[in-house]
Amino acid sequence: MSYVKPTELVQTVIDAGASKVMLSTRDTLVRSIMGGAVLTIAAAFAITVSVTTGSPLLGAVLFPIGFIMLYLLGYDLLTGVFVLAPLAWFDRRPGVTLGGILRNWGLVFVGNFIGAFTVAVLMAVVVTYGFSTPPNEVGEAIGHIGEGRTVGYADHGAAGMLTLFIRGVLCNWMVATGVVLAMISKDVIGKVVAMWMPIMLFFFMGFEHSIVNMFLFPSGLLLGGDFTIMDYLIWNEIPTVLGNLVGGLVFVAIPLYLTYGRTASPRRVRASKRGRALTIPTPADTATATAAVSAVEPETSRV
Repeated sequence: MSYVKPTELVQTVIDAGASKVMLSTRDTLVRSIMGGAVLTIAAAFAITVSVTTGSPLLGAVLFPIGFIMLYLLGYDLLTGVFVLAPLAWFDRRPGVTLGGILRNWGLVFVGNFIGAFTVAVLMAVVVTYGFSTPPNEVGEAIGHIGEGRTVGYADHGAAGMLTLFIRGVLCNWMVATGVVLAMISKDVIGKVVAMWMPIMLFFFMGFEHSIVNMFLFPSGLLLGGDFTIMDYLIWNEIPTVLGNLVGGLVFVAIPLYLTYGRTASPRRVRASKRGRALTIPTPADTATATAAVSAVEPETSRV
């Protein structure tokens, strides 16, 4: 399997971020609608597996299928562009402005919601036979998830809100890592394996993903969940979006850019008076990334 070194990887990620910001409104909406739909049908699949087999771990192992499919197809998620677009801005790519980033985020949010809500309606029809019967066991499980992740947090007040926000942060730390790792290999198998790991982790640990929640909570409301739209917005979606943004920026975008996207100046190491001054260069490209630390040039002695 091919491996893209981190210095080259970050440049690829920055290129991807710039292309996302410059994408047309039509293409951004289409790709984000399909991204939200593919991810949330995978969430429905994972819940179905968990309920029917009694094994939440198996559901988490299989959930990344949706994430992998959508990124191989080049579709977009809000959690992904929270990282890609800022990296292009940090690098001062031509045409990438703060306004352009906010426009991209807004369009992707709307598109993801349309895709996720569409799947929520379709799945509600499936688990109720067109709303002619009470929801089956999968539908009941979805409804209870919506209750636990809204009024369940509200019952704890400020502590519940803090927990919700932190779960959003931790979620996009993993999801954004998956987005970046999608570019760390040049073959499909390498991409699949790299993306699988962090996505499985976030889903099994119950972290809060704003796009998955765009499916879970409308589904819960359609299937008789005991919470309201305001419960969903205040006690889940809004704090989750903010947590996802902070997690992607603080734990993925900024560290990668600081250490690989913006190479520091060479460090000059001075020995004792009898010794010679040594310069240890910091690599600026992938060709010297590994070997540069050991490349030491002594100064020429004068007689």
